[in-house]
Amino acid sequence: MARQLHKLTDVEVKTAGSGRLGDGGGLWLEVASTGSRAWLFLFKLNGRRSAMGLGGYPNVSLAQARRLANSARDVLSRGGNPLTESRREAVPTFAECVDRFLDDQRMALWRNEKHRRQWSMTLSDSYCKHLRPMQVSEIAVADILKVLKPIWLAKPETASRLRGRIERLLAFAEAQGWRSEGKNPAVWRGGLDAILPKPGKLIRGHHAAMPYRDVPAFVSRLRGAEAMAARALEFLVLTAGRSGEVLNAKWDEVDLKHAIWTVPASRMKAGRKHEVPLSPRAVAILNGLSETRRNDFVFPGERKDRPLSASTLEMLLRRMKIKPFTPHGFRSSFRDWTGDETSFPRELAEAALAHAVGDATERAYRRSSALEKRKKLMIAWASYIDGPAKDQVIELRPR
Repeated sequence: MARQLHKLTDVEVKTAGSGRLGDGGGLWLEVASTGSRAWLFLFKLNGRRSAMGLGGYPNVSLAQARRLANSARDVLSRGGNPLTESRREAVPTFAECVDRFLDDQRMALWRNEKHRRQWSMTLSDSYCKHLRPMQVSEIAVADILKVLKPIWLAKPETASRLRGRIERLLAFAEAQGWRSEGKNPAVWRGGLDAILPKPGKLIRGHHAAMPYRDVPAFVSRLRGAEAMAARALEFLVLTAGRSGEVLNAKWDEVDLKHAIWTVPASRMKAGRKHEVPLSPRAVAILNGLSETRRNDFVFPGERKDRPLSASTLEMLLRRMKIKPFTPHGFRSSFRDWTGDETSFPRELAEAALAHAVGDATERAYRRSSALEKRKKLMIAWASYIDGPAKDQVIELRPR
């Protein structure tokens, strides 16, 4: 005997109390204790029971739910899986997947809204115009290359970040069932590395670094300037810090007695607290500024209770006619000096730059002793800046 269909009426759907009401043929209305209503299609395939959501009432009416249930029964009659079919039909475009990914990862992935905007911008028409109208299930290696090749050499840092973000987005799509399992077309190792030059062999395109031999003469000029920006830039050079870390430094992060500046995880690129041992010259800068402290910021700006603006250091370099070098580039100057002119271990230099070295266990093991070793490194760097003429090579070794 054929199962009875269309048992429910619109009035019953609208007024039913909590529980589950059957319309026949696997279609059910589930009413929660809160009063919310949702349609379910229950079916059995290969001996296993499954449920498929068809949407909530009243957005999906009784008539619409019956049509959806009928389509699902058609799929079953052909030996198919209604869940698989519905997912295939619902595969989003790259642009839609970006929106869902950003919403899904809002709290887990980004420390602040700025990082979310950066992801959104790089995955928008600015770089991904070719990908955005495509369904994520259709994207292949050729499509990724069409996006990356135009900027891979011209903007290597941006291109590398963009590749990583696309890889993560497509991994998200696979986890959602929108892509079949298989190699991610944006993966680097064993994928794009066979086609594109390695990032390490690319010319750095964003942060031109002053040759370290020129840094002592530059800092000497810098010390002749009275501006707050000059003190901030010298402190940046001495600590090998990033502009944002330095400009937003607060007095409660500084321990002048022990010569330590602790940058909180919330302001670090890697999201980990970073302790910076301070050289005597860096401490002298802070001591001088503490006598005229105006607010919580070590390097206060003109606006009340605000630090120097993000563009201040760049503008100072332009006024000093220091081209094409950037504030961030002094991190590379420090790294090159450490590698070329000293015998300090590579791992120590990377730790001074707040780069992760080794696995989590190895980093935890090193943490206790690395600070003292890094202090010797930063004092050596400050001594080099204060030291002999810029064309003289010196050999510095850790004790």
